[in-house]
Amino acid sequence: MNAQVKYQLSENDIPADWYNLQADLPQPLPPVLHPGTGRPIGPDDLAPLFPMELIAQEVSTERAIEIPAPVRDIYRLWRPTPLYRARRLEKLLDTPARIYYKYEGVSPTGSHKPNTAVAQAFYNAQAGVKRIATETGAGQWGSSLAFAATLFDIEVQVFMVRVSFDQKPYRKAMMETYGAHCIASPSDQTQAGRAALKQNPNSSGSLGIAISEAVEQAAQRDDTKYALGSVLNHVLMHQSVIGVEALRQFEMADDYPDIVVGCTGGGSNFAGIAFPFIGKQLRDGALRGDGKTLRTVAVEPAACPSLTRGQYAYDFGDTAKLTPLVKMHTLGSAFVPSGFHAGGLRYHGMAPLVSHAVQLGLVEPVAYTQPECFEAAVQFARAESIVPAPEASHAVKGAVVEALKCKQEGAAKCILFNLCGHGHFDMQAYTDHFAGRLPPERYDEGEAAMALAGLPTVGT
Repeated sequence: MNAQVKYQLSENDIPADWYNLQADLPQPLPPVLHPGTGRPIGPDDLAPLFPMELIAQEVSTERAIEIPAPVRDIYRLWRPTPLYRARRLEKLLDTPARIYYKYEGVSPTGSHKPNTAVAQAFYNAQAGVKRIATETGAGQWGSSLAFAATLFDIEVQVFMVRVSFDQKPYRKAMMETYGAHCIASPSDQTQAGRAALKQNPNSSGSLGIAISEAVEQAAQRDDTKYALGSVLNHVLMHQSVIGVEALRQFEMADDYPDIVVGCTGGGSNFAGIAFPFIGKQLRDGALRGDGKTLRTVAVEPAACPSLTRGQYAYDFGDTAKLTPLVKMHTLGSAFVPSGFHAGGLRYHGMAPLVSHAVQLGLVEPVAYTQPECFEAAVQFARAESIVPAPEASHAVKGAVVEALKCKQEGAAKCILFNLCGHGHFDMQAYTDHFAGRLPPERYDEGEAAMALAGLPTVGT
C-alpha cells in the first residue's frame, strides 16, 4: 500500500446507471399493500403522489436503471465524490485496520440527499408537475429538494419536524434561499397536523407526522405531488451512485472492504454505500480470492432503534395512516422519538429493502447513544479535519468500533464507511456535547409498546 489519501474519479466516471438490489436478492421483497383491501397496490394507487416514471422504478427488478443525461449533467456539480483513506484516524486509534470513507459532504447542500433530490425533481418536471410537498427531519432533505427543484422551476413546500426546526434555523434559511417554503410540523396547515397538535400542543414532531402533512397536501391538491428523501425503493436506488463510484475507487486503491458501515434512519445513505457491494457479493459469491465475505453494519440511534428493537411487520409509513402498508422494521407509526440531535434518523420505521436485507442476514444492525457518537465524531474531526453531521457520526462510531476490534484481534481488515454529510449547520449540537448537555437518550419502551400494539392486522 502507498501513502495516498484521496482517490478521485473524473466527471467522465459518473455512473451511467443506478443499481437496483432487488435484481440480486435471493428472496423477493414482500409486496406493498393497500390499507383498505389488504391486497398488493398497483401503479394507479400511487399515481396521486408520484410521477409514473418513479412508480415504475419503485417496483422495478431490473439491475440497472439508466440515469438520464440531464440528471448526470447536474451530478457533475459535485460528483464523483472523493474516497479518502483515513490514515490519521488509523494512527490515532493505533489499529492495523485500513479505514476509508466516502465523503458526500461535498454536494451543494452538504449531504448525500441531492443524489435523489435531483432525480425526483427531474421526473416530476418531465411529468409537468409544478409543486412538490415533502417533509424533512434535520433539514438535509428539505434543503436538497429545494436546491434540485429550483433547477427545474418547481415550487416546494417543506414540513420540517418541529424539534429540528427550532434546533437548526440555518437549514430553514437555506431552503428559503433556494426558494422553498418551510414550516414547522406539526402545523395548523393540515388535518394531520391539527390532530397531532390537539393531542399534544407542545409536540416536538416526528418524521411520521411530517410525512402525513406532506402526503395530505399532495393527495388533496391536483397541482402537487409528494417526494420522500429516504425509505422508498427508488430513493435507495438513486443513492447507489455512492457505492458504484466506491467500487471503482477501490480498484484505484488496489484494496477492497471487509466491512462496510453506514448510519440508518430511513436507510437511504446506508443503502447507497452498501447495496452495490452486497449485490456484488450476491452475484459473485466470495468477494476476495481468499474466500472472505463482506460484513455490512447498519448503525442506528439508541433513541430510535427500529432495526435492533422494532418488529418486522406491516405498518404505515406515516402517523396519520395515509400511506400504503409496507413490511419493515418498525417501532409503530404512532411512536414519537425524543428530540435528539440526529434529526435525520428520527423515523419510526426502516426502509423495506434495508429491513429485508437484515432479515436475510445480509446486514448487521447495531445502536449507539448520541454521546458515544459525538465522542467518535470529535475524535474523527481532530484526526481527519472534517466535522461530521450528527447523523454521520453514527457511521463514524461504527467504523471506530470495528477498527478497535481489529486492534484487539490483530486483524488488518479494510473498513469503509459513508460520511454522508458535514456538520456545519449542527454546531449547536457540538456545543451541547462539550457542555455535557447531550444525555445518553434511549427509546421509551412503554411508548414503543403502545405504538406497536396499534400495528395493522394483515392477513399475510
